[in-house]
Amino acid sequence: MWTIPKPNYRRGFCAEGEIAVNIGGVRVVLFGDVLNRYPESRLAELVNCSTQNHEVISSLCDDFDPSRKEFYFDRDPDAFKCIIDVYYFDEIHIKNGICPICFIKEMEFWKIDQSVLDECCKSYLSEKEDELTEISNKVKVILEDMEVDQCITRAQRCQRFLWRLMEKPGSSLAARVIAISSFLSILVSAVVMCMGTIPELQVMDSEGKLVEHPTFEGIETVCMLWFTAEYLLRLASSPNKLHFALSFMNVIDFMAIIPFYVVLSLTYLGTTSMMELGNVQQAVQALRIMRIARIFKLARHSSGLQTLTYALKRSLKELGLLLMYMSVGIFVFSALAYTMEQSHPETLFKSIPQSFWWAIITMTTVGYGDIYPKTTLGKCNAAVSFLCGVIAIALPIHPIINNFVVFYNKQKVLETAAKHEVELMELKSGREARRKSRD
Repeated sequence: MWTIPKPNYRRGFCAEGEIAVNIGGVRVVLFGDVLNRYPESRLAELVNCSTQNHEVISSLCDDFDPSRKEFYFDRDPDAFKCIIDVYYFDEIHIKNGICPICFIKEMEFWKIDQSVLDECCKSYLSEKEDELTEISNKVKVILEDMEVDQCITRAQRCQRFLWRLMEKPGSSLAARVIAISSFLSILVSAVVMCMGTIPELQVMDSEGKLVEHPTFEGIETVCMLWFTAEYLLRLASSPNKLHFALSFMNVIDFMAIIPFYVVLSLTYLGTTSMMELGNVQQAVQALRIMRIARIFKLARHSSGLQTLTYALKRSLKELGLLLMYMSVGIFVFSALAYTMEQSHPETLFKSIPQSFWWAIITMTTVGYGDIYPKTTLGKCNAAVSFLCGVIAIALPIHPIINNFVVFYNKQKVLETAAKHEVELMELKSGREARRKSRD
């Protein structure tokens, strides 16, 4: 049975049908028959090239020793050790410690198609390409913040200044003050909304009903005017207003603002002619509930909350498995509880759908005590159900936490890499400027 000979890392002259390549000081003897398995590769072209054709050889390698039939390449020897695997195993694995983007350039140099990469390496390469794209976008944003273009109009300069002021807290002291003010306004608005529901702090209206204290209403109005002005200024200074309006966080901002003005319209603009007063009051109460959406505005000012959101998005598979396990357990244990408790004359389990509530609070270990089993079999079923619930909840927790930690650390690394890239660009531009001044 014929076996493919392995590459030799040895000194001396090459035998017939062999060539020697020197990759960054590492000498490797390769067999021509093996290299011809990929005839379009650079090494196969060297094997089939005549040693007398120096022009072609010079285009394929950096240097050549005709007496030793040795070709010299100023390339990465570690990457080459992975490259030659394709001639022997018909696939390539990227070893740890090798930059996948640089490795792709090595494959292009040696004229090896990317299709021979193993699937695990392809996914790893795709992930690194996404990281580079993200770093490029971060660098672009940083450069846009640092850019001072003297050719733009005065209106464009004002728009850019306003955009940095409202969206880039790190760009100036004033922008940082505005960001802190916005953050405090959200907290004050949330506290006022909660305090306004305390009966001791409410006042009687003309109909003898408890309503929110006028002081709280005044603070609420000031906060809403701030939110409105902030939203309009950000919208006016946005480079892409459609993208701004459809952004998820900006939709939350809009939904947190609009109920205030709808309530004002229903309260002061001819409500009796629009609908019955009772319906108006119900609508006002329903819209006031929507004020809780303001708390989500904190995510715009907190990188930790944004990271948590992205981590949950990446953990949708684990969360889906958790919901599936819990759904199956709720259905099974509620049906068992209903069946086992039917023999008891004072059973609290009237139907299987009603038993769903008991299964939910039991499997999640809440246990309100409003419904509970009274038979021995029912109690055994309850014990098994909450043990299964604890296990079902605990299993996906680690992947979710791991996704959060990985994403958070990745964002930190990408931000550092982007800043480092900008510093290198500034250093390079400074050197070029000094060189031009000397010339």
